[in-house]
Amino acid sequence: MIGRLNHVAIAVPDLAAAAARYRDALGASVGEAQALPAHGVRVAFVDLPNSRVELMEPLGEDSPIAAFLSRNPAGGLHHLCYEVEDIRAARDHLLAAGARVLGDGEPKTGAHGRPVLFLHPKDFLGTLIELEEV
Repeated sequence: MIGRLNHVAIAVPDLAAAAARYRDALGASVGEAQALPAHGVRVAFVDLPNSRVELMEPLGEDSPIAAFLSRNPAGGLHHLCYEVEDIRAARDHLLAAGARVLGDGEPKTGAHGRPVLFLHPKDFLGTLIELEEV
């Protein structure tokens, strides 16, 4: 059901500093920062030959990653994103298998303009999983 790893997301307290660290220390190509108000974050993607790294900072105090950063002030691994061909079919399969979909269960538009869903970390070895339709 899942396809390739789309990206690894890292929550950061300062997006500009994190982007500069990847660019300057690792020589990475970092895209422009973009605000995603529907998700409560600002993100920038680090392009890699085989995947991406999503750097994300809270967009205000109500951001879903604000609590994560309060527990991990320096930032850290937040979630893994896998590609799926049909997000609703994947959701239905996962629900039938006993997995929990976060939110109302309906896909939202993600950073790449594609439908995304998040799966409860307690159902996936303590890891928050994002599914993105491709």
